[in-house]
Amino acid sequence: METVDLNAHEEHLSLAEQWVARNYDPLPVVIASAEGAWVMDVSGRRYLDALAGYSALNFGHLHPTLVAAAEQQLARLTLTSRAFHSDQLAPFCRDLAELAGKDLVLPMNTGAEAVETAIKTARRWGYLVKGVPDGRARIVVMRGNFHGRTTTIISFSDDPVAHDHYGPYTPGFDLVPYGDIGAIEAAITDDTVAVLLEPIQGEGGVVLPPPGFLRQVRDLTSRKGILMLADEIQSGLGRTGTTFACDIEDVVPDIYILGKALGGGIVPVSAIVADADVLGVITPGSHGSTFGGNPLAAAVGRAVVGLLATGEYQERAARLGKVLEDGLESLVGHGVERVRVRGLWAGVDMDPSVASGREVCERLLGEGVLAKDTHGSTIRLAPPLVVEEPEVELLVDTLGRVLR
Repeated sequence: METVDLNAHEEHLSLAEQWVARNYDPLPVVIASAEGAWVMDVSGRRYLDALAGYSALNFGHLHPTLVAAAEQQLARLTLTSRAFHSDQLAPFCRDLAELAGKDLVLPMNTGAEAVETAIKTARRWGYLVKGVPDGRARIVVMRGNFHGRTTTIISFSDDPVAHDHYGPYTPGFDLVPYGDIGAIEAAITDDTVAVLLEPIQGEGGVVLPPPGFLRQVRDLTSRKGILMLADEIQSGLGRTGTTFACDIEDVVPDIYILGKALGGGIVPVSAIVADADVLGVITPGSHGSTFGGNPLAAAVGRAVVGLLATGEYQERAARLGKVLEDGLESLVGHGVERVRVRGLWAGVDMDPSVASGREVCERLLGEGVLAKDTHGSTIRLAPPLVVEEPEVELLVDTLGRVLR
């Protein structure tokens, strides 16, 4: 094992303990630089990044195309506010709309903002188009969901850590089991305007829906005359081996909710993408953001769309995802209870008698691999799409070694 400069680490960890609010419990590593699928800590030790910023770094750290786009824009123009046009906004929205096969893009900054924007759009559509009486719109949501941490969003979270002690909560949401099409249909009333779901529940531990579930939701929402909102903030933009996770079942939702990888790991960029008959209900003054669609974000986002347009990264995720899946399956029964894999994205349930998810991640850290636990006994793996096959094999071999 490499020698680590404990003094350098301890100095930074001590500063964090003193000055940083404790809304996270990070692993004890202090990252100073990165490139591709690898990061380096303050002592010069390298680690394979198997989390990729919760999919915000789909294209790796400091992808040269994305860095070049950011540097060029930084030297020209970074912000106008939406009081004026910039020369980057319309081309970005055009390219993203074409990638998604939709008419319009409403850009925001963070993923939670994009989810809030989708909720507002669905409600407004329900009142102005569907004819739901004002103030009565309801949205069907899934148990085990994670859509962000704003007050409205955590109002329909069933995770006590995210939900508790933040009330009073926003009404208007009906919680049903993920993957249960019968429960969704039973929850729909005349006041229902939408069904909101993650095609794959990332924070829940890369929970895959039952085969055909997304198609069932699409058919049901179309039949009932309500909207399907797909939160592809973690699952979208190449992660699953397709541009969107919904593509796996040839499903096109009414609203794509995008974020994380859209900013290339450089700036926060999010958006909702929909057709004009849905997004057209948003009018001047009815929604906005000073930084949403800013020139720097638009330039980087457009470069991200350009990378996806070639199909190279989707193909890599599908091909290397098979290597990841085969490797992880070989660990079942050897400290691993079960695995769920879609593209370069995996949820790995540990045998609690061997170690907790946190303990496994700490062991991986000691062996030069960065991963993150969730819900006690599960770890999530999401290496950047630029990862090479030997690095995927290294990830699996290291996991097997720390479990032994």
